[in-house]
Amino acid sequence: MSELSFTGGTILALALGYLIGSVSFAVVVSRVMGLRDPRSFGSGNPGATNVLRGGNKLAALLTLLGDAAKGWLAVILAAWAASRGWLPGAALALAGLGAFLGHLYPLFLHFRGGKGVATALGVLLALQPWLALATALTWVIVAAVTRYSSLAAIIAAVFAPFYYLLGDKVAWRIDVLTAMVIVAISVLLLSRHHENIARLLAGKESRIGGKKK
Repeated sequence: MSELSFTGGTILALALGYLIGSVSFAVVVSRVMGLRDPRSFGSGNPGATNVLRGGNKLAALLTLLGDAAKGWLAVILAAWAASRGWLPGAALALAGLGAFLGHLYPLFLHFRGGKGVATALGVLLALQPWLALATALTWVIVAAVTRYSSLAAIIAAVFAPFYYLLGDKVAWRIDVLTAMVIVAISVLLLSRHHENIARLLAGKESRIGGKKK
């Protein structure tokens, strides 16, 4: 199979990534385990943090791993296809962006998805493992100190593009398209947390392990 054109290949990568990202593990895991739909309580967000508010740590962990895995899988599949000449090299970053958009606006949940933190981490893990590690450590440190999952996500999202720039010629070589995708993901993450930012400023945000205020 010959390599697709740049336009056709990138559209295909975005589309396939989007379909993979549209699978909501918060909803799937909750249904399989006979738990309440995470959209029916707490923040109503189909993500690991809200599943944790339901009181089942295993379900929250499985949701976290599943949402991260789909971001990783989208990029890895694109890399596999690109290595065989079926897709252009740009497909990797764009497949990751597609998976992230799929989580935010899932086809299977009427375009009402989660905030994408775990999926974004999975995308970074596939694109640049060391970048993913630095970003994840930022989240862990902030979350451990403040016990605010949202604040940890916000700070990690802000730092991720800077980590990518700082790592140039040290841990990796900067790719312009990848940099643009990372910035886009960070901006979208921040926009999805606008309500959390307002609650943080008002002192009304829920802490990890606590109930929704």
